[in-house]
Amino acid sequence: MNKIFSIRFASRRLIGGLALAGVVGAFAVAGISTANAQSTSGSIFGKAPAGYTVSARSTETGGGRTVVVDSSGRYAANALPSGTYNVILKQIGHPVAEHKNVEVIVGRGVEVDFDCSKIKCAAPAAN
Repeated sequence: MNKIFSIRFASRRLIGGLALAGVVGAFAVAGISTANAQSTSGSIFGKAPAGYTVSARSTETGGGRTVVVDSSGRYAANALPSGTYNVILKQIGHPVAEHKNVEVIVGRGVEVDFDCSKIKCAAPAAN
């Protein structure tokens, strides 16, 4: 009888240990991927004329985002890798204004506004 009780006790202990290891492993994997995703990007946001587009392009890689300015005159280019960007305001695909060397920092947003009272918010004439 003692032998059967010992085998049952040992198997229960082994199963309990494996379950605990699985739970700890699952939490570790979830924590690592969350921290990784948060620690590699930033954003550029601001005000611009409604209906225009804003393009944020990395000076190092050329990658980036193009977003449309909403009806309230706001835009946001999210999930940008850290680095230096040129931010270009465009109307119908034509560049209208540019902010050069905007530094995107991990976990932060950088405000870049385009003010039509200071710049000419009209597309150049097509040739």
